[in-house]
Amino acid sequence: MPTLPEIGLQHYLFVGAAMFSLGLIGFLTRRNLILMFLCTEMMLQGVAITMCAFGAYHGNMAGQAFTIFILTIAAAEASLALGLIVLLFKERHNVDSHAWKQLRG
Repeated sequence: MPTLPEIGLQHYLFVGAAMFSLGLIGFLTRRNLILMFLCTEMMLQGVAITMCAFGAYHGNMAGQAFTIFILTIAAAEASLALGLIVLLFKERHNVDSHAWKQLRG
């Protein structure tokens, strides 16, 4: 039975960089606020994978601790962003990012 090659640090870094890059490209090219929000979450997950990989590679738990903080910030950002998206949809009946310019407080 053939053995599978070991997954090294570079594999995790590639996946993290790919997720961050795809999230950044999606964030910069989309106008829908919900898709922009999801792309931001994808970027945060790419960073979390990278931090966990570096933490495991160096044998300390700092990467995993920072990942917990990233997930906490992502949850707070999700609640705030979804509240703002609902507000925009109630006012303008669309979730286009250019509709923010027309909102006045």
